[in-house]
Parts: sequence; structure tokens; C-alpha cells
Amino acid sequence: MAPHTHVIGAGLAGLSAAVRLAGEGREVTVYEAAGHAGGRCRSYHDSALDRLIDNGNHLVLSGNRHIFAYLNEIGSTHTLAVTAPAAFPFLDLQTATRWTVRPGPGAIPWWLLSPARRIPGTRFGEYLQVLRLARAGNDATVDQCLDTDSTLYRRFWEPLAVSVLNTQAHEGAAWLLWPILRQTFGRGEAACRPCLARVGLSETFVDPALALLGKKGCSVWFNHRLRSMEISKQRITGLSFGGERVGIHPGDNIILAVPPSAAAGMVPGLAVPAGSRAIVNAHFRLEKSRNDLAFLGFVGGASQWLFTRRDVASVTVSAADGLAEESADFIARTLWSEVARALDLGGDLPLHRVVKEKRATFAQTPANMSLRPQAQTGVSNLFLAGDWTDTGLPATLEGAVKSGRKAGGCVLSKLLDT
Repeated sequence: MAPHTHVIGAGLAGLSAAVRLAGEGREVTVYEAAGHAGGRCRSYHDSALDRLIDNGNHLVLSGNRHIFAYLNEIGSTHTLAVTAPAAFPFLDLQTATRWTVRPGPGAIPWWLLSPARRIPGTRFGEYLQVLRLARAGNDATVDQCLDTDSTLYRRFWEPLAVSVLNTQAHEGAAWLLWPILRQTFGRGEAACRPCLARVGLSETFVDPALALLGKKGCSVWFNHRLRSMEISKQRITGLSFGGERVGIHPGDNIILAVPPSAAAGMVPGLAVPAGSRAIVNAHFRLEKSRNDLAFLGFVGGASQWLFTRRDVASVTVSAADGLAEESADFIARTLWSEVARALDLGGDLPLHRVVKEKRATFAQTPANMSLRPQAQTGVSNLFLAGDWTDTGLPATLEGAVKSGRKAGGCVLSKLLDT
């Protein structure tokens, strides 16, 4: 009997692990607790808006090499709309100032020498603070490394930190920003082109993966919540899905791609990051279609990003623990006021949908960095995947995909060694 890999969880980490294994001709079964795949990266038809919306907004950059490796495998790179050359428009909601950041080619940012291309109110020398992030210690927070009184901090560093880390800058781990900056802005314009899903997240990241797995003969079982794992002599011997037991044969492997709290409850002695941070998204149906797929960064307001796709405008609020406790009506009215100003719209609050993800990511603080586990565990046939594992990246789509590909690679290496 050929070795079989059981992937628990059909979020982006689990899907990327399964896709990598299936691409090498390995037998894979995926189990998902929900009735759909994608986790926090999916689209669905919303009844209130009568439109397809994403459950969360995600901005991919052309330098996200793990994401593009995954999209190449599932054949969906063509479903992304790419802004070339790279351009990042911003609006300061407090001053109504608008500007666009347009990175130049090459690793050396000569373009910052031009005042017209810099963020308004900033000086060239301020950008050298990025080197402090490169040298940041494991215990340093973002605001400890940067000049918090500068315009650059208010208009760039703080919004970037909150968006990438989903953690406030005064508590976010500073060194986590460096690998993101290095692989994108640090490689020049071609590596930091914004990429958006033309139709929806599922159509780009999820549906093509499920189709590929089906073609490869892999099974995906929805509404299968893993309740427990049987462990004997440091090896998984069985999986319990409520009233259903799946036996694990010699040579079989398991990739556990579930949230950290769920993993800790099933793997004895597993240390995981503590605490989580919320993300709030609000979607508004506009009176007229804008016919463009666009985004806009916000400074000085509640929101960080605005995305428009046809007649739907969506905003994202990261590190939103406080806002997530408010009523949906309060959130919608607060965020609509920012959308209306940005798009120069009037009128009453339109049809809307507020989506709260109270445990969107783990708290990306210095204290939690040492608690991120490796893909390999002390159980011989058990591997971990998820943006909360030790990927060396923040808990982003890129981190989730990297974790899945890494776990899949560990299984492949083990199979080759046996």
C-alpha cells in the first residue's frame, strides 16, 4: 500500500501542502471542519448585498514568491490583476492629502532622492530607518526602532506595521517587517507590484486548488472536524472525526493545518503563540459600478485599506480588537464615512455587510516569536502548517502558503528517506 498523507484543514496552508504533495504524485486526503475550503481566504455570495464578496481583503505583491509558486502549480496566476508599474495610492483622512508611492527599479532606492516621489512631508534621510528593522533584536517592537514623532512614521511605518502584523506598532515584533520589505521593496519595482484577485479570493486561491486535487485523485472531505488523534510510541495511529475513525497505516503521515489553539489541544506538549488579534472588514454596495479593480491606503482613520471591485467597496481594519466589540451598525457607519470621503460619495448608508474575524491571526509580539513551532514535531509522522508556525514571515497569505509548502516538503523528504 502506497504511503498516504492526511491533511487536516483546507485553509491556504493545508491546500498548499496538499497541492505540493499531489504534484509529486503522492496520495492525499484533505479534511475540513467547515463546509467549504479557504479558511480566511475565500469568497462567497452575500445575501444582504446580492454580490460576491471576499471574507477578508488581501493585497498580494509580485515579490511574494511562495504565493506565486502555489498559483503556478494550480494554474491561476492569470486570475490576478497586476498594477504595473507598481503604484500605491494613499489618502490622509485627517488632512485630505493624497499621494502615490511609485517605487523605482533596482535594489538601491534612488527614487527616494526625488521629493515628488516621496511621501509628502518626509526627507530622504528618514527612510534610512529601515536599517534599524534589519538589525532589530528579538525583543524589539516597531515603535522602539523608529522615530514615532516623524511624518514618515505616521504616514508609512505605523500603517505598514499594523497592516502586515495585525498588531499595534507599540507591541508588534519589529524584525518581522524586514523579510517582507526585503523580498518586495528591497528588490525594486518589479517585486512590489500590487496584485488583486479579479473575481474573488476563492476563484484565485481555492477553487483551482480543489480542481487540481480532484484531477490528481485526491479526496477532500468537508464537515469533518478532527476531534482527537491517537498517539502510540510517538506515532499517530488513528484520527477521530466524531463518530468516524480513520486508521493510520505504517508509512502514512499527517499534516495538521489548523489554528494554534486547536493544534495545542491535540498535540501533547505543543507550545503555540498565545493570544490573537482581530480584523474587521466592511463591504458596501455602491449605487454605480466603478468598473475598476482598485485599492487605496488610508492614513489617519479607522481603516487601513479600501478596495473597489465593480459596485462593491470593501475596507479593512487590522488590529481591530476594540472595534470588533462594537455593533455592526456602528462599524458600518464609522467606516462608510471614510469610504464616502475617499470616493467623493454622498447619500445614506448603503447596503452593507460587516465581517468580524476576532481571531484572525496570532498576536505577533516579541514574546510570541519563540513560541512558533517548526513544521516537524516530536511525533514521527506528524507535521504542522499554518501562518502561526515558524516561517520567518508574518502571519500573512505568503506565510500561510510557505508553511504548507514547507510541511509538504518535510513529508516528501521523509518519504524519500524510507
